[in-house]
Amino acid sequence: MGAGEVARPVVDPADLKPGEAITGSGRISAARMHESEGPSLPFTPVQLAAMDDALTLASRTTGLDFSVYLGELGGKESRVKAEQLHAATPRPAHAVLVAVSPGERVVEVVTGEEAHRRLADRGAKLAVMSMIASFKEGDLSGGIVGGLRMLADQAGRPRP
Repeated sequence: MGAGEVARPVVDPADLKPGEAITGSGRISAARMHESEGPSLPFTPVQLAAMDDALTLASRTTGLDFSVYLGELGGKESRVKAEQLHAATPRPAHAVLVAVSPGERVVEVVTGEEAHRRLADRGAKLAVMSMIASFKEGDLSGGIVGGLRMLADQAGRPRP
């Protein structure tokens, strides 16, 4: 070996793993499969359980059918889309739909005829304002849970 030369280990091509090759300079080049983690979910299992509990409790205590939609609502036509989703529920007259589109920064509360008798617009607006405050703090699930509780409190128990 001459002055200034660096000894390079000799690699036997039989020792290479699949996807590896010896380059002209003697280095090993390796190709690896990229394994994505899959889509990340917006909620943890604990957050999902809290929302499920809030939905169940709101429906049981009020006798109304509460549901939450999380997704795109179509921008300027958000109210129309929310009303379509509400109309598709099993008992629209007794339904309360909370539609949230974080990407569009829109929250819509749609009530059926019977639900509207028990849930005043003012109460729904207060719940929406509370949800928005939580959303601004980055707490999407907490905002939804709090909003559902407020709506259920405003609607009260079913009348005999």
